[in-house]
Amino acid sequence: MRYEVKAVMSDQGAVNLELEANSEEEARRQVTEQGGMVLSVKRRFTGLSFKSRTRFPLVHFSQELLSLITAGLSLVECLETLVDKEQDASNRKLIHGLLERLYEGITFSQALESYPQAFPMLYIATVRASERTGDLAEALTRFVTYQTQMDFVRKKLVGASIYPVLLLVVGLLVSLFLLIFVVPKFSAIYDDMGSDLPWMSVLLIEWGHFVQEHGWELAIFFLTLLAVIAYAVSRETFRVYVLELLWRIPAIGEHMRVYQLARFYKTLGMLQRGGIPITQALQMVSGLLQSHFRPRIEAAANRIREGQTISSAMEMEGLTTAVGNRMLRVGERTGLMGDMMERIGAFHDEEIARWVEWTTKLIEPILMAVIGVVIGGIIILMYLPIFELAGSIN
Repeated sequence: MRYEVKAVMSDQGAVNLELEANSEEEARRQVTEQGGMVLSVKRRFTGLSFKSRTRFPLVHFSQELLSLITAGLSLVECLETLVDKEQDASNRKLIHGLLERLYEGITFSQALESYPQAFPMLYIATVRASERTGDLAEALTRFVTYQTQMDFVRKKLVGASIYPVLLLVVGLLVSLFLLIFVVPKFSAIYDDMGSDLPWMSVLLIEWGHFVQEHGWELAIFFLTLLAVIAYAVSRETFRVYVLELLWRIPAIGEHMRVYQLARFYKTLGMLQRGGIPITQALQMVSGLLQSHFRPRIEAAANRIREGQTISSAMEMEGLTTAVGNRMLRVGERTGLMGDMMERIGAFHDEEIARWVEWTTKLIEPILMAVIGVVIGGIIILMYLPIFELAGSIN
């Protein structure tokens, strides 16, 4: 969800921010962590909005910045070059604002903190860690690689669901067309037939009469139902409730958990390779996961502060799998914990990809069979009286 926040920032004064957060408390925390004082928070409703909202192209910006830094330009020269080439007015204003803050002598990470709506905390923390080592190019490379992998997995999941959803929508539309427009025509034809009809055909004809007599009421009912569904989907409480129901289904819930853990370890691995302490990295990553994971992450961080190993803390809080726990132990022995966490994320991503591919291949023929039976059944029931009439004539 998006929130509009009025706040007082130490280096900007009163500002209006637009943040992405799961709740009002999280939006307040994001501003407070950057040294700001929140004046008001208002949720921005976007469920039925048709106004296009452009987001800052963070990955594209990072790739161009990385290319210029690799070419030997200083950070200020890179931003000056990006300002000159940028065509979008809002993006150009944002980059120019970063440049002005660098002119004032503050660090790049502090400049990024002035625009939380464009630069997430993970990005800012990665840049801040690179300022200690002086290797901004390596930090940008890690973030671009991480974001590209995350986008690839997300697009693969969305792409795999497009065809089944499209198939379901087309089948539903064809069935509604037959029931609303075709069946009433046939019911008018069968009104004068004195022969006994199959009871399923009688039900279909009665439905046609009902549509003819109460067409407007049905239209109003379906439009109201669509509006209620759209409103419910736009509410966070409804989405959370649906997710909780899915989590309770063993076959689906376990794979949703693995998908969350894959994101969790990929993000942790990127932060660990950037030199960020594990407890701080855990605090930053918690906002990316489902709400019921967050108490476990906080408990795991407390166990690590008390001196327990990362693998044991994750295992006790249910934040790892059997394979992931073994790989964490190897990372503790070798000291390459960041690399090992990224490998855990990649391993689980491949597992999720195989499951999605198998599920898609299973669902598609099942959907086609169900839709074929429904549409074919409606057509057979419409024409069955004609077949019986032809038989009686013979």
